[in-house]
Amino acid sequence: MAGMARSLVRDGGLATLRGGALAVVAVTELVMFVVVVTAGSLLGVGVGLFVLPPAVLLMRHLTNGVRSSAHVWSGVRIPEPYLPEPAGGSSPLRRCHHLLGDRANWRDVLWLLVDSCLGMLLTLTPLLLVLHGLRGLAMPFLVGTDAADWLGSWYVVLPVDDQPTAWFAAILGLAHFPLALWSAPHLLRLHAKLAATLLSPTEVTRLTNRVQHLAESRDDAVGSQASELRRIERDLHDGAQTHLVAMGMTLDAAMRVLDSHPEAARSLMDEAKNSSAKALQQLRDLVRGIQPPVLVDRGIADAIRTLALENPLQIATTIDLPGRPSLAVETAAYFAVSEVLNNAMKHSGAQTGEINVHHESGRLVINVSDNGCGGANTENGTGLRGIEKRLAPLDGFITILSPLGGPTMVTIEIPCALER
Repeated sequence: MAGMARSLVRDGGLATLRGGALAVVAVTELVMFVVVVTAGSLLGVGVGLFVLPPAVLLMRHLTNGVRSSAHVWSGVRIPEPYLPEPAGGSSPLRRCHHLLGDRANWRDVLWLLVDSCLGMLLTLTPLLLVLHGLRGLAMPFLVGTDAADWLGSWYVVLPVDDQPTAWFAAILGLAHFPLALWSAPHLLRLHAKLAATLLSPTEVTRLTNRVQHLAESRDDAVGSQASELRRIERDLHDGAQTHLVAMGMTLDAAMRVLDSHPEAARSLMDEAKNSSAKALQQLRDLVRGIQPPVLVDRGIADAIRTLALENPLQIATTIDLPGRPSLAVETAAYFAVSEVLNNAMKHSGAQTGEINVHHESGRLVINVSDNGCGGANTENGTGLRGIEKRLAPLDGFITILSPLGGPTMVTIEIPCALER
């Protein structure tokens, strides 16, 4: 019971504060609504061509903050709905035409108006309940004084004109607090669902973005495949092929001296054997780089455990998978985790790390964290960018949270079903 009360106070209090923050955002949105409408009205005199684009971008920044808070605070994911920027020139007229033709911007404008009215009512209600409860608690101490004039003589439906009714008002005021704490998380989630209704992509936008994503991921996949083929060709040419050619030349020399110098021929045979062993090892390494045997034989769970054991860092693993994803998903996830661990080992200065793997909402979710110095992002190197390209054909993505000073948390998500 005490645990439930603590949870109610913690979750409800936090949701109340978050609702207050969203109410402040709603006031800002009302100002933003006026700015955008004013900028649009100036299109007729030409000034709007230069004022509207920055106003719309500022509006997008504001609504993206709402999308982010809905995901982080309420677990409601709202993807960005905006159409991609057109290729070619970016003159003011062309840009305004694109912005006005994007329905997502019109829905953003509607959201600014709705949230500054209905949204504010949802998010501000718990805080108002708390303030009204404080007013009720103050009634017994202020009734009959000059301060009672601005507090009012009514509380809810109760006329407060003497001490007994003032204490009854205090009891009613006290009841406001659990009501506020209980309702705050529900109203916050209702606000997030309202935001999702207006700020989510339309079907046309989803299809447009899907086509663009498929085109980009196709190009990335083709480029990645070509790079992989060049790497395999280079490794074969510089590695195994060199040892095989040397082995052939050594065997040829051994055959020429076999009758006249048996001891020299035996020595050459040993050298050819060593070249054969080196070529075989390099072929095995090459095959392991294409498809690790532990991944094929035992699945992604044991493959990740093997990566953690072989890494110099102390990596703890928590894996909860009731089945196996497809081999394509397992391969992409394996090399993504391998690259993240290599980056942590080389650049983070970390001593320990953790890998958590589970399947949630039709997605393989892998969280990799370390206690290093942070500062990781896809702009600083090709490794993390390579992970993005590897995951893109599978509709997967990588999320990086790595503030300077650490820690670093990397989340890899790939849509997939599990085979039992």
